Order: sequence, then structure tokens, then C-alpha cells
Amino acid sequence: MDYEVCIQRTLDYIEENLHERITLEELAELACFSPFHYHRVFHFLVGESVMDYVRKRRLAHAALRLLNSDEKVINIAMDLGFQYHESFNRAFKKFYGISPRQYRRANFSLDSLHQKAYLNMNRYTGGIEMEMKLITKPAFHIIGYDLKTSNTDGENNREIPKFWQHYMTNNLGAKIPGPLHKNQELGLCTDYNTTTGEFVYMIGMEVAEGTPVPEGMSYRSFPEMEYAVFTTPKATEENFPSTIQATWVEIFSKWFPDSGYEHHGSVEFELYDERCYGNEKQIDIYIPVKKQKVKV
Repeated sequence: MDYEVCIQRTLDYIEENLHERITLEELAELACFSPFHYHRVFHFLVGESVMDYVRKRRLAHAALRLLNSDEKVINIAMDLGFQYHESFNRAFKKFYGISPRQYRRANFSLDSLHQKAYLNMNRYTGGIEMEMKLITKPAFHIIGYDLKTSNTDGENNREIPKFWQHYMTNNLGAKIPGPLHKNQELGLCTDYNTTTGEFVYMIGMEVAEGTPVPEGMSYRSFPEMEYAVFTTPKATEENFPSTIQATWVEIFSKWFPDSGYEHHGSVEFELYDERCYGNEKQIDIYIPVKKQKVKV
């Protein structure tokens, strides 16, 4: 499947229908993906969550009309899908730093506008080498600590490293009861809200089913599923975070398009074990997958 064509088709559709109600589900159908798979592919290839991108494009069109017309602010807001004047003002000020009326008076240059995305899969050529295997992982249970975050405006990229730092500095792993694998910790993403971009990032360890949960921790269970498991290249301490991120990009830009698989479910995780303790660090990335249905 040509991912560039599929995602670009939805980018064009968004641009042509900013004044209409747009849902992730209809965009996913247009791309011939399941909603969750579309949500993850879009984020990695475009660099923003789907609905965050839609919101920013609407605000960019609003800003352009503020600069090039005498239309009333309320009319522009309503025409671009904002139901309330106040919600439009809040969103505009959060993104551009000033109110719509101030923006119009300041006469900003067009360079300040959020630009439409155009995909070019050639930018991913070269890439990195990574090992991959398909496994069936039995049902598992995990106790750990939750962070509610969002991929809107890169919030998760700022908050998750701080969360790990807090976890390590305070030796929180030692408080998890009865871990099945004492040298293995999971960084797990789940409970995705594809509309808002919010999700839960959990740091924890596998435990026996029904293990009592201490106060301040959470417990989750996941069913048996097939996973594509990717091992990151060996990296120094300094390059370790960027190598992990590069592997994620490689998975969605290179592996998925030619694999015949798509993301299955709303969980994925990174496994950290004794390989993280040496000078050359590695982790495994687990993504649940299923065979892609052939669209006719």
C-alpha cells in the first residue's frame, strides 16, 4: 500500500473541507486504514495528531482571512467550524499568542501561518538498521505509575522524559510488588483518545494476575496478541533517546507500508532490560499487529 498517497489524499480532503465537520473516522476510511492505525501513521508521517492538524489548519485559514478581509471575527469563526466565539478566541490566542483582533491590527506576515503538510516519503530514505520479529505474547498484567499526557504540540515529548527521571531518581520500581521479571520495565502507551490526542503513559513491571495494587499505582491487563517486535540499534547514552525515536519513525514510514500489517489495538510499549545498563544501549519496541484487510 502506498502510504504517501493514502495520507496525502486525506491532507487534501482536510484542506478542501475545513468549513465542514471532519472526523478521524471518515479520514481513516478515506485512507483505507482502521481509525487507530490511521491515527498512529498520520502522527509519525505528518508530525502532528490528526485533529490537532485540522485545528491548526482552520486557525491558519482564519488568520489569512483576518489579514485579507474585513469580515467579522465571529463570521470567520463560525464558517471554519468553531461553534462559539469564545472557543475560537481561546484557540487562536493559544496558537498565535494574541487575540484575532490583535492579529488583524498587527498585520503579520504570511510566514507566521501554519502551513499545509505535503508528504515526501523520500525524506525517510537511508534510515537505520533494526531487527524485527513477529511473536504471540500471552496475556499479561502490569502494575506501575500513570502519566496522562497528550501528543498535541509535542507535550508528551517533554513530559515523558521528566516522568522517567522522577521514576528513576526515586527508585519507584522497587515499590512494585512481586515483579515477574525484576530487570524488565515497560514504558507503555494506552487509553488513547484519538480526538484530543490524550493518552496514558505507564511505567511498570509485569506481575501475576490479581496482584494487589499499592496506593498511588495502577493495574492493567492486556489480552494475548500478535506483536511486531523491533530491536533498536546499539547506541551510546547520549544517542539513546534519538535512536529510539528514529526507530519509531522507521517502523511507521518504512516497515508498515510494505508489511501487509496494520496496528491492532490501542496499546504499544517499549521494553527496558539489562541491555540498558551497559555502554551500548538497546530496547525492544512492541506493537500489536494484524493482517491488513484488502480493500475492494
